[in-house]
Amino acid sequence: MIQKYAVGVIELSSIAKGFEVQDAVLKSANVVKLLARTICSGKYLVMISGGLADVETGLETARQTGGAAIINTENITNVDSKVLAGLGEGIPFEGLKTDGLAVIETFSVASAIRSADVAVKAADVEILRIHVAMAVGGKGFTVLSGDIESLRSALRASLEFLRTEGLLVGSTLITHPHPDVLKDLL
Repeated sequence: MIQKYAVGVIELSSIAKGFEVQDAVLKSANVVKLLARTICSGKYLVMISGGLADVETGLETARQTGGAAIINTENITNVDSKVLAGLGEGIPFEGLKTDGLAVIETFSVASAIRSADVAVKAADVEILRIHVAMAVGGKGFTVLSGDIESLRSALRASLEFLRTEGLLVGSTLITHPHPDVLKDLL
């Protein structure tokens, strides 16, 4: 049986409440903490992963515990395992050989995750990194690698999704990236 993963995103206006919500969520559901930290503009972000029902339980606990401090909660369902890897440490860039890189920049954390998921489901590409919220003004960006045609297909699908949601900041496709560009993405 294929495991269906979900990613829960919880954004709060209070750092103190963020710690409380993180604790309550981790105690209430069988989920893994992907990220919990302060982000730009004095907000707090918690991201969890697990089975669909467990993530929803965690998000409901967050809503109850966080009250008025909750800015947004999202349950991103049926996430490809490549997305979970990209949200972690990502793939090491050292020695990476790739025909191209695609970079997709979004207005929100959840849209970065959703657009990355759309991209890997649309084409045979790898996620090198999904960077969310920290030091990017609460936005997100995803870096994909692969052959040029696959990257074009992945970009087309991802950008179509983001445009319909109104969450696209920008994108680029770089063919045969210079090694120094790869180092900058670390």
